[in-house]
Amino acid sequence: MIKIAKLYFLCYLVLTTGTFAQVAKKEFNPSAWVDPQIGSVHGRWFFYTPASLPFGMAKLAPHTNAFGSRGGWQPCGYDDRHSSIEGFGHFHEFQIGGLVVMPTTGSLQTVPGSLENPDSGYRSRFDKATEHAEPGYYTVYLKDYKIKAEITATERVGYHRYTFPQSTASRIIFDVGHRQGESSDVTEAYIRLSGPKELEGSIETYPEYLKFCDAGKRVRMYFVIRLNKAPRSFGTFIDSVASPGQKSTHGTGNGMFLNFSTVKDEVVEMQVGLSYTSTENARKNLEAETGLQSFDAVRHAARNKWNEKLGRIIVEGKDSVDKVKFYTGLYHALLGRGLASDVNGQYPKNDGSIGQIQLGKNGKPKYNHYNTDGIWGAFWNLGQLWALVYPEFQSEYIQTNLDFAQETGWMHDGVAAGAHSNGVLTNFFGLMIAATYNCGIRDFDISRAYETAYKNETGYINRPFGSGKYDLHYFVNQGYIPAKDTTLSNGWVFNFGASHTLEFCFSSYAVSQFAKALGKKDDYKLLIGLASGWKNLFDQETKFIRPRYENGKFIDSFNAMQAWRGFQEGNAFQYTWYVPQDVAGLIAALGKDTFNARLENTFNESRKSTFGGGKEVNSFSGLEKLYNHGNQPCLHHSWLFNYSGKPWLSQKWTRAICDEFYGATPLHGYGYGQDEDQGQLGAWFVMAALGLFDVQGHAGMNPTFQFGSPIFDRVTIKLSGKYYPGKTLVIETRNNSKQHPYIQSASFNNMKLDNCWIERTKLTDGGVLSFDMGPDPNTAFGIQTPPPSMSTNQ
Repeated sequence: MIKIAKLYFLCYLVLTTGTFAQVAKKEFNPSAWVDPQIGSVHGRWFFYTPASLPFGMAKLAPHTNAFGSRGGWQPCGYDDRHSSIEGFGHFHEFQIGGLVVMPTTGSLQTVPGSLENPDSGYRSRFDKATEHAEPGYYTVYLKDYKIKAEITATERVGYHRYTFPQSTASRIIFDVGHRQGESSDVTEAYIRLSGPKELEGSIETYPEYLKFCDAGKRVRMYFVIRLNKAPRSFGTFIDSVASPGQKSTHGTGNGMFLNFSTVKDEVVEMQVGLSYTSTENARKNLEAETGLQSFDAVRHAARNKWNEKLGRIIVEGKDSVDKVKFYTGLYHALLGRGLASDVNGQYPKNDGSIGQIQLGKNGKPKYNHYNTDGIWGAFWNLGQLWALVYPEFQSEYIQTNLDFAQETGWMHDGVAAGAHSNGVLTNFFGLMIAATYNCGIRDFDISRAYETAYKNETGYINRPFGSGKYDLHYFVNQGYIPAKDTTLSNGWVFNFGASHTLEFCFSSYAVSQFAKALGKKDDYKLLIGLASGWKNLFDQETKFIRPRYENGKFIDSFNAMQAWRGFQEGNAFQYTWYVPQDVAGLIAALGKDTFNARLENTFNESRKSTFGGGKEVNSFSGLEKLYNHGNQPCLHHSWLFNYSGKPWLSQKWTRAICDEFYGATPLHGYGYGQDEDQGQLGAWFVMAALGLFDVQGHAGMNPTFQFGSPIFDRVTIKLSGKYYPGKTLVIETRNNSKQHPYIQSASFNNMKLDNCWIERTKLTDGGVLSFDMGPDPNTAFGIQTPPPSMSTNQ
């Protein structure tokens, strides 16, 4: 955690050296600008995992409220408001959790107790002053036991270092058999003492989303634990009942404990190898990634790896808080998805068997597999950011799903250790594949990728529920999805016909562009027709997208501000803007004056509630507002003025959102306790701070970036030589400040720009994008030609 003194020191560095550029040239340490505590109030299960690497499997974190969690998607795990810790967990992915350890001293307790009464279990109080988090490392002093706890990680191995007091009753507790975070029901857990200083085991869970997405499948986790000290005694437990002397335990609600005698300041270390395939592979991961490395060496290596990834973008400017927001947002964009494959390239398949990634000449896997929540809305920011700065990861991310589709016949939209775990029951991976191809990232089987994407947009016969688009047959056959209830096997009721129609139109457009690029004329004709389906729900009377019944009539008692009735996590007012593939067509339907007046009123009013749900701490706050930056369906709205002849308002409002919605405290980080959702809100800040965004999410065959209001004086982006011709993209501003948010003029490589957008390929060819900024709008800049839309550039 960046303490106030640390932040002041960073500010002092900038001031005394004149510019951040001078600091950067001497020793650029971007991880020092990351504060993992930002937004950690009411964060999701996978949000707060400081002891981890970019896209790593081992994601270690302290838990304050993970034990016995409901197991859905609700915020849990760690909350900055809490003052006691119940243990340190290893697996933190969407619908995946398990293996929690806790060092203690004194009388044996085998349940963690409650936040309200820490003494009812083994959890320990702590003071915030002793807590420190940074990318790759976390430490805290456990007051009740006088133990200093430290954790760090390699890609697949968790490292623990506990400094104990003098005690004949020092102990480490291992919980394997209880719900943790999003794990839901534990169906079988096993742990045993497999050597004098070694434990091994496995955990099997049945997460809530698998119960209706991939019924009968399980998430399996495996581990091997190596210690530097042999215990003097041991035992097992089931809930509060301990069995001293037992070397192993099978079942549920179970765990194990190791007892030690320690002298003052004695250090006990552990390395924990993880795997989703087998105990044997957990041991291989442990051996391959540890060697003789000390805890401090691993912590140092973790910092270096974070610095390499974060350091691909170097920002220079006078505002230290903006740098903290920027690098913390970038950190979250690299944290949300995690490795699912082992060092030998083996990974969990959907049928429960073990798959094998092809090995290269060096004997290592050619790519990796990843666990992931759905990409719903995140293609707007994660996809754009990854493709620009981390294209090698985007390629692997796509390849993971192509392998899944080759095995099962269908793409997933969220996968947990090989099983469907679709969180929103749409599926935007067709768009993601098309956008990846459009960006020039093509080191996968293009023909297979296209067929997979096309099937995702048009295939509904025998489609498994977990692949999403369960209502696709309505869309393909009648051009819209009717307003009707769908009841899931667990009793949840969905009625999202209108929002699904809009989303399927958008993804159909993306794949139509893929088809066009490959010369598939018939497919293109079908898909481009589907992409116009939003017009079937546009109500000329109210000028809103309005759900229709199966008989074709619009729903009665319509209220454009009512959430959930036909719209997933939003309302008609928010979703009427959801025609990103054809903003020009939406402007024509609404009329430009109505379009602008409504959009301007949206942001004038939304500023009063901090562009979200105000100060309400709730993931779903803001769903009944005009605009809700805390959720994916709205994230393109502020960029729409670029299409309607008022680009200076995109500049105004994107800058205002960066300044006001985004904060730098545990409570006010991403709104107030709203859903950052695996890095997608952090990535939006990064892109907006660069002054770049594509409303079409790179779905167009020739992607563009539209301009906002770049925050920093200078940004240098290192481009991948494997994928792009250019070495660097520099974005520089002149006369920039918080009082000067408006673009006065722009140029690229000294060539004047008249439009408020630029072709993406120009930027990836490398060069310098320059902006002159000022305090007042230049209403003549950027209005000559709007960005491409479907109806103007099919």
